[in-house]
Amino acid sequence: MIKFTIATVTYNAGATIRRTLESVSQQSYDGVEHIIVDGCSGDSTISEVQHYVERNTDERHPHNIVLIREPDNGLYDAMNKALVAAKGDYIIFLNAGDTFHAPTTLTDVAAQLSHYNSSRLPVVIYGETDLVDDNGHFIRHRRLSAPERLTSKSFLDGMLVCHQSFYARTDIARAQSYDLSYRFSSDYDWCIRILKTAERRHLPIHNSKLILTNYLSEGMTTRNHRRSLMERMHIMAKHYGWGRTLAAHVWFCVRSVIRK
Repeated sequence: MIKFTIATVTYNAGATIRRTLESVSQQSYDGVEHIIVDGCSGDSTISEVQHYVERNTDERHPHNIVLIREPDNGLYDAMNKALVAAKGDYIIFLNAGDTFHAPTTLTDVAAQLSHYNSSRLPVVIYGETDLVDDNGHFIRHRRLSAPERLTSKSFLDGMLVCHQSFYARTDIARAQSYDLSYRFSSDYDWCIRILKTAERRHLPIHNSKLILTNYLSEGMTTRNHRRSLMERMHIMAKHYGWGRTLAAHVWFCVRSVIRK
């Protein structure tokens, strides 16, 4: 059985964490490990987690819950801790306020993987994302949609696949830990490096063609939009060169005008 590790990184997330915990507990799939990495929250976050653990023990098929509670050096440092601890075949980052799109999401994804040889499982499983507000209500489909075929070059067009809908094979994801020199867009760099690894090793990338995630639109990257964009430009230049990066940003400007 394919096993999934869901990693939830929290810090003072008491207002939104319950929705995420309930979404994980509602997954119909049995092979789930849930790692919660908390940076010593001072609000109700840990109380919510404790209630979640208690409820989970009453379930017929309880998920394995791991709590790591200690200071960290920011979001991506906490995510690296989850990578080190993960025991599943795939790791999924689902942070406070984010949810799976349906209770059957992991069951549906696992069924698709049955077509692959166990020695050549896809490095990445990806899909679409819907945006939700603070109350979990649908806002809209994400404007950037996942391409039919995802490659490392796809990200020249921006973050075409939301980080939460990018399920990475844990062995490869762990070897490509988040670069802590980036404060707001290390996930963008991480996704590109994982895709490049898949291409070097001639391993498959799988398009689930499913809406995988309901994403809370007011995340850290959204709140620090300008600084995130500057980081992404430097990451893009590192991977693709400044010429292609500048050309891509001209297209971004044109695209934004067309959409208005």
